[in-house]
Amino acid sequence: MIVKSLDHLNIISKTISQKLENGDCVFLIGEIGVGKTTLTRYLINNLQIQKKIKETAVLSPTFNLLYEYEIKDLKIMHYDLYRIKKVNELDHLGIFLENEKTVKIIEWPDLIKTPLTNKLEIHLEYGKNDNERKMNIHGSGKWEEFENEV
Repeated sequence: MIVKSLDHLNIISKTISQKLENGDCVFLIGEIGVGKTTLTRYLINNLQIQKKIKETAVLSPTFNLLYEYEIKDLKIMHYDLYRIKKVNELDHLGIFLENEKTVKIIEWPDLIKTPLTNKLEIHLEYGKNDNERKMNIHGSGKWEEFENEV
């Protein structure tokens, strides 16, 4: 699919956010600057709007590795694994210790080999025009047919 604008990306994020629940994992894959953190910002802010709480700033956790967001009954764990280069470094983070109690949004998930039940993979690439992105969506578990819903 071609995402034609930030507004279009936000519409897609609303559709995703309406289905997100604890235990879900979203992998965001793509080059630097392609829109992974922007999509995450839209997802988190749309969840905050849906749950009627104040929208917060959503920053890239590139240097912190993780930012957490409490959104009523949801706990969002936003990881940026760009700086992680070895699997043993990944193991020390304990990302999947609380699998059912959180929603995990993970940028740069390349080293993750853990089998996951309800995973949504979103691949972003630069489009022909500056404001366009190519988006491919693949899901497993409850997300398996999601690519047909957007």
